[in-house]
Amino acid sequence: MHIASLLTQTPALTSTIAQADEPAYPLRPITLIVPWPAGGSTDISLRFLAEEAGKRLGQNVIVENRPGAGGSMAMSLLQTAKPDGYTLAQMPQPVFHIGHRQKVMWDPIRDTVPIIQISGYTFGVVVPVASPFQSIADILKWGRANPGQLTVGSNGIGTTPHTAMEELMEQQGIAYIHVPYKGTTEQMLAVSSGQLMVGVNSTGFASYVETGKLRLLATFGERRSKRWPEAPTMKELGLGIVAMSPYGIVGPKGLSPKVIQTLHAAFKAAMNEPIHRDEIAKYDQELNYLGPEDYGKFMREAFATEKRAVDRLVQLRRSN
Repeated sequence: MHIASLLTQTPALTSTIAQADEPAYPLRPITLIVPWPAGGSTDISLRFLAEEAGKRLGQNVIVENRPGAGGSMAMSLLQTAKPDGYTLAQMPQPVFHIGHRQKVMWDPIRDTVPIIQISGYTFGVVVPVASPFQSIADILKWGRANPGQLTVGSNGIGTTPHTAMEELMEQQGIAYIHVPYKGTTEQMLAVSSGQLMVGVNSTGFASYVETGKLRLLATFGERRSKRWPEAPTMKELGLGIVAMSPYGIVGPKGLSPKVIQTLHAAFKAAMNEPIHRDEIAKYDQELNYLGPEDYGKFMREAFATEKRAVDRLVQLRRSN
């Protein structure tokens, strides 16, 4: 019997030969692009995750920081990366939003392959402990009385904190000054020193709140934070804004199913390690696991949801 005929009649043998031809993976260190500055909460927790995943992969997973552009710097790098499993990136929520606000060459769905969803952030509004603002209502009242003078900082243009506050200020008809920062640490230092009136960010602000340098006025979750139950949500304040930001790990389009499976297994085991769970707990985060298929579905839904949000914001601006 000819080999071609044999392979046609035995699909299992075809699969076995194809797998045998596929090179072993991984054979060298893997780069994990983190689109945020070194030293921030996301960077630190992902370094723990990378170290644990590397142990299971038998190769180092090296974190490479590429901050800027609202967390979207990794997208162009993934777009041009070889689909061999040696270049991965954290997938932050802002990438689903930015492309609807400005022209970009990449597409978060077209150019990536989902591997695993890991966790998500809690966002909050903080002010210096000496600030006269005791509530969100105080901020809004002052902003209306002093148009164009309220300074509000976020961790970058197009990030979830920025777009959430933009929606709030548009909704309330308040002109304000948005001050973008490259990372949480830089922003929190500006707020705690009084250079900035209001800061909006993920719970990288935790240590500043707990040491009495900042006051947390509200959070953006569906329900109150377990860590700061005294802080109301923007939703319960009647402002109608909920902003969550799940994140995961993706690779460039074209990764083989075998590589995806290998990476998924390693990162799934790593995310459940106590050292990683304990680290994200410091920032009021919990595990929020999704496998490749479900994470891909979430990504597509998030992209569509962000488009609706941008369209709504445009309509709101026109009506104002």
